[in-house]
Amino acid sequence: MTRTTSIASPANTIPITITNIEIIDLRFPTSEEAHGSDAVHVDPDYSAACVILHTDSAHQGHGLTFTIGRGNEIVCQAIRSLAPLVVGRSLATIRANRRGFWRSLAQDSQFRWLGPEKGVMALALAAVINAVWDLEARVAAMPLWRLLAEMPAEELVAAIDFHGIRDAVDEASCLAILHANDPTRSERIARVQKDGFPAYTTSCGWIGYTDEVVRARCREALADGFTHFKMKIGQSLEDDVRRARIIRQEIGPKSTLMVDANQRFDVAEAIEWIRPLAPFDIWWFEEPVSPDDVLGHAAIARAIQPIRVATGEQCQNRVMFKQFLASGGMQICQLDSCRVGGVNDNLAIMALARTFGVPVCPHAGGVGLCELVAHLILVDYIRFNPTMDGRVCEFVDHLHEHFVDPCVVKRGRYLAPQLPGYSAEIKRASLEAFAFPHGPEWTRRAAAKSAQHNGASR
Repeated sequence: MTRTTSIASPANTIPITITNIEIIDLRFPTSEEAHGSDAVHVDPDYSAACVILHTDSAHQGHGLTFTIGRGNEIVCQAIRSLAPLVVGRSLATIRANRRGFWRSLAQDSQFRWLGPEKGVMALALAAVINAVWDLEARVAAMPLWRLLAEMPAEELVAAIDFHGIRDAVDEASCLAILHANDPTRSERIARVQKDGFPAYTTSCGWIGYTDEVVRARCREALADGFTHFKMKIGQSLEDDVRRARIIRQEIGPKSTLMVDANQRFDVAEAIEWIRPLAPFDIWWFEEPVSPDDVLGHAAIARAIQPIRVATGEQCQNRVMFKQFLASGGMQICQLDSCRVGGVNDNLAIMALARTFGVPVCPHAGGVGLCELVAHLILVDYIRFNPTMDGRVCEFVDHLHEHFVDPCVVKRGRYLAPQLPGYSAEIKRASLEAFAFPHGPEWTRRAAAKSAQHNGASR
């Protein structure tokens, strides 16, 4: 039986206090080449509200939350509003009561009116919480996934807020899940270090890509070892059928194909739209309707079997996940590293998914989501759901070059992160170049746009 004790780290002995929060509005002009485009989000500029926790030591904590352009400044302002609740806290006191610290931000008596635990305040909370976990893992000199993989079960459970979900999973049942998996935990740690975790690609299926680009991206992904592919749908059924045919031709009959509507439809429309695509052997239909429509997802799931319904990337908190899972409307659980309240909330969602027997296949892409879920999917596999069968983690091959510790995907599999922390640190040169609106990448574009406008008006 695996025996794990509390991690001996400098966090236990050296007092470290958070002294300041640096916030950067970071945006990339991905809309220029239609990267990330779908039926609803037609012109995304991949963006991140970035947080750097400065301390009275040599350590920093890096965190972020993902957006797609306009609105990023609102999330940054929300983070500024949370800053007084964080600055002055010591890492030791946070570590001693992780659940209490999380609740002090998520349930602040005035800020909670803006949610509670949803929308802009939840996105801001995620950036801060992700940065705190990054700081703790850096101080422990471990990648976050390893810190959580080796954490005693009681300590892990103590980090989770079970308020609102105890009728589905509580402290005792979560502890039982962890204890049941403990005897084989070391085997799974060794396996992910050797083999990584299966990934799927969305980079071949953006709705704004030409057919030639789609074919080229499929061939590249196959050569890189991918066996699971996802395409965006929802603007034109005729185009969707044509693109599905192209992708299936390129990837062959043995590869797996999924489709994603990004909340494009109403319930009846979604059921009808998927029927002409079913012959292309679709594994899951992602976000067919509003991300808040529990009953709609459940109705679609009943109507389109054996195609599964996947959702979760814009499900806003663990209480909503409970309802989706219990209803049968979430047959693939797509947790997101930044949509809910950071690591703590995602641990709760993993426990819920295990309780309801639903596979976790995280959402990723954007800015930093792949880097973060590379940790989360390993924690789910090692601690909560000890199988890789029917489980894949999204990978989108954009913007990783801007990270100090970028995710590594080889042969269609995420490799286990090796550096201390949560892999959220962005290179200082990238932060300066793409800071909005005064970074040189954006001032250059603004100047070119102004010159074009002036020339057209003459």
